[in-house]
Amino acid sequence: MAGFSDTPSVQLGIDRLIANRYRELAGKRVGLITNPTAVDRHGNPTARLLLKAPNVRLVALFAPEHGLNGDLPAGKEFPNMTNRETGLPVYSLYGPGPTRKPTPAMLKGIDVLVYDLQDTGCRTYTYISTLGLAMEACANAGVEFIVLDRPNPLGGVRVEGPMLDPRFKSFVGQWPVPYLYGLTPGELARMINGERWITNSCKLRVIAMEGWRRSMVWKDTGLRWVPTSPNVPRSESVLGLAATGLLGEIGGLSIGIGTSTPFECIGAPWLKSKRACDYLNGKNIDGVRFSAISFTPARGMYKNQTVPGVQLWFSKPATAPLYALNFHFLEMADKVFGQNLFAQATKRGQSFQMFDKVNGTDAVRRDLQAGRAATEIIAKWRDGENRFRKQRAKYLIYQ
Repeated sequence: MAGFSDTPSVQLGIDRLIANRYRELAGKRVGLITNPTAVDRHGNPTARLLLKAPNVRLVALFAPEHGLNGDLPAGKEFPNMTNRETGLPVYSLYGPGPTRKPTPAMLKGIDVLVYDLQDTGCRTYTYISTLGLAMEACANAGVEFIVLDRPNPLGGVRVEGPMLDPRFKSFVGQWPVPYLYGLTPGELARMINGERWITNSCKLRVIAMEGWRRSMVWKDTGLRWVPTSPNVPRSESVLGLAATGLLGEIGGLSIGIGTSTPFECIGAPWLKSKRACDYLNGKNIDGVRFSAISFTPARGMYKNQTVPGVQLWFSKPATAPLYALNFHFLEMADKVFGQNLFAQATKRGQSFQMFDKVNGTDAVRRDLQAGRAATEIIAKWRDGENRFRKQRAKYLIYQ
């Protein structure tokens, strides 16, 4: 991948743990929340490193949504199991029941639970729900909690989108933050603890990165991207996830699922690529441009159909608006092609329960039902975004 370096300038939390000779885990029985994204900057899996580490006893693995191997589709629950490679128990934090946080039985015999997962920076991505719920479980069980910090791949500058209304709290919206919150996992953990968003504060330690700056998106880190889940195969997929993911809760537009660039394009049989691009580029949205393409999804909407579409290109990936683009696309479909996708979904009798959960509010749905313009919807987020920037300031590790 472009920008990948054999010796990246950014040292991850796991790299700092290694440099400290695993001092923070010495003599302790360790549980690890992990998946394939948990690697050091040279690509060595954290679990393997801890197994070999002197005076560290790794006793259990914990897996979030998508499973220990990161290959399960979104929403698919999985049971506890034994890891063949290590013989260690693997506890499901996305199991039937549903089990969404460590139980007292899972934490029995563990002195410290270590969290090492690469996140996407989107509130709906469930790894941050797992983060805070595991902190809460550890607080109640008297178990120390350590976050091995990692970059926010969208950078630490961007704060965008509606705030979570507590009435819509769910596993895809667990914390009262904007849709894009601009924090690393370690910073968010500090905020969850400090703002008392969990019943009891836990004994938290964050092993910070070195060399990461808030202005960095993933490609600036020199680190190799490991897919966080099947539909996020590239670091660019994360930008697209924020920009088009909401459209998947409405339908009518393919968002590239089933192509090599999921979330990085939109398309439909009724769309005319050049007209769509002319309209979108004419909006002069800072830091993003649109080009005409066609693509054939292997699954998902318009499966095996070649559809005309639009490709997203980010010239300013750290600051270009992302979540707002979902609403510009909906408006484009309606204004340019007479396709009111929201009204069509309503007519089909589609449930908007998940749509509201993803937005963290029903205000967005009500604005769309009222026919409000994209710019009007986006402007309503501003006060919440500004309040959050002030609220989060004391929890920032990287200035």
